[in-house]
Amino acid sequence: MNVIICPGIHPPELTDSFVASLSIDDNLLVFPANQYPAYSSWHIYHWLQQQKLVSQELLFITFSAGVVGGMGAAISLQLRGFKIVAFIAIDGWGVPLLPMFPLYRLSHDYFTHWSSAILGRGNESFYVEPSKSHLELWRSPETCQGWRVLRNEEVEGDRGNSGATPRRRKTQGNAHRWKTGRLLLRCSARDYIKLLLNKYVNG
Repeated sequence: MNVIICPGIHPPELTDSFVASLSIDDNLLVFPANQYPAYSSWHIYHWLQQQKLVSQELLFITFSAGVVGGMGAAISLQLRGFKIVAFIAIDGWGVPLLPMFPLYRLSHDYFTHWSSAILGRGNESFYVEPSKSHLELWRSPETCQGWRVLRNEEVEGDRGNSGATPRRRKTQGNAHRWKTGRLLLRCSARDYIKLLLNKYVNG
């Protein structure tokens, strides 16, 4: 399986920091967003056609404008026989996510989290609290503590395997663990992404 990184519009050093934080070594491909438009599905798709892929199973990790380009490229690849095992969208605010494969959203604050969910919440989601800047979530996911949000039906299968600690969250003066049928688990953005990588790449 190949892990495909689709950065946004920012200095490439931020992506280097992101990759180093996750310690991804094998079968990793990083789209050169400093050479091509990060939002262009066409460029990502054709760039991938020129790469040496170890299999037709792909996992996408996308950020900001890269969510736009990555989603379009992933759909095109899926329709052409590739298997998109998971699509991780980091701060893809305003980008619709189509349920053609497992989807996961990460957001740098709660506003981005709930407003993005309108266009496709995905299998699970994560938001940073207290909030961090948009670019810090990409550059330093290990510093971004927040909440992994699971639906009620997902809890039993994941309880004890999340790498996160169940904890009550205070909202408007009421401490609770559940909110509208969802369980909140405290962890860092890096730990959450590594959990997903372990689930799909190593699992």
